Amino acid sequence: MNRKRPGADPITVTVFVFPGVRLLDVTGPIEVFTTANEFGGRYRVRIASEDGSPVMSSAGTRLGADLSVDDVREPLDVLVVPGGPEWESLIKDDALLDVVRSLNEKSRCTASVCTGAFLLAAAGLLNGRRAATHWRHSRQLAHRYPAVRVDPDAIFVRDGKMMTSAGVSAGIDLSLALVEEHYGAEVARSVAKDMVVFMQRPGGQSQFSVRARTSHTTQDVLRRLLDAVAEDPGANHTLAAMASRAGISVRHVTRLFHEEVGTTPARYVEQVRLEAAQALLETSDDSMPLIARRTGFGSPESLRRAFVRNLGVTPAAIRASFRTTHAGERDLVPAVLPPRPVHDRPVTESVAD
Repeated sequence: MNRKRPGADPITVTVFVFPGVRLLDVTGPIEVFTTANEFGGRYRVRIASEDGSPVMSSAGTRLGADLSVDDVREPLDVLVVPGGPEWESLIKDDALLDVVRSLNEKSRCTASVCTGAFLLAAAGLLNGRRAATHWRHSRQLAHRYPAVRVDPDAIFVRDGKMMTSAGVSAGIDLSLALVEEHYGAEVARSVAKDMVVFMQRPGGQSQFSVRARTSHTTQDVLRRLLDAVAEDPGANHTLAAMASRAGISVRHVTRLFHEEVGTTPARYVEQVRLEAAQALLETSDDSMPLIARRTGFGSPESLRRAFVRNLGVTPAAIRASFRTTHAGERDLVPAVLPPRPVHDRPVTESVAD
């Protein structure tokens, strides 16, 4: 780990921008590195465009540049290559790819955000390496560049000097890992808390919220039940209780869940409770008994059994994984196994019988 000492030279981060660049791909990493300066980090962040002129982002916001590519002469500590919605056109721009290659030759670490991985791949910089990009484009990246070993579920990946990250906000995760590598976990943790983001996001790209993964339903009564579970996972959500609140029969509740959600009420409730417990483990210092009670599991042992059965890890292991980004590892993998779809979850019916 290349840990910087107080009083050492600043670490230079150069963000390369171009017309059509995605705004958050640029501003997310910049915010991480500049916030780190408030907690003991020493970063000098610069924006470079091809000719030093401002560029228009895909959001229609004009981004100023501090220097042109030709002005970048000294070695770069970190080069950030953002992406853009029009990546298919960008990878055909030979001049742009030449700039990426030139900047990479000067950098000690080259990091892409989202579809910026396509620029690195098109420039030949990811051949033989593991890489990540937005889940929506991972198959396309693997198809176009078979020499690249695409990890479709990783939030970010480091392979040698190359780092690649998933969707736009994953650039923040990647940047936090670099802060930890440069200045230690405490500085990175302070930045994460200040920005109100995860130190290490749980799971991979497939791990979205249970409520968000649930198909939209036109049944008002079912939608109210789903929302009630999500709003208060620790409440009484037995099948009988849900039927009573909805004013319908137990049989009707079961049929609605089966037809609209694709699972049983018990399995859905446990999924929401697992997600709520995981969030508390990662963002609070609450005790295991308190978390178990707040999320409806009742006891730490019931909580532990549910985590091992569904995620393959204990609650304590998940809490420990949140204390660091694991930035020093060469291959960064999800700290938690991504959950299977709700209808595949093996679970006893004691959650909501």
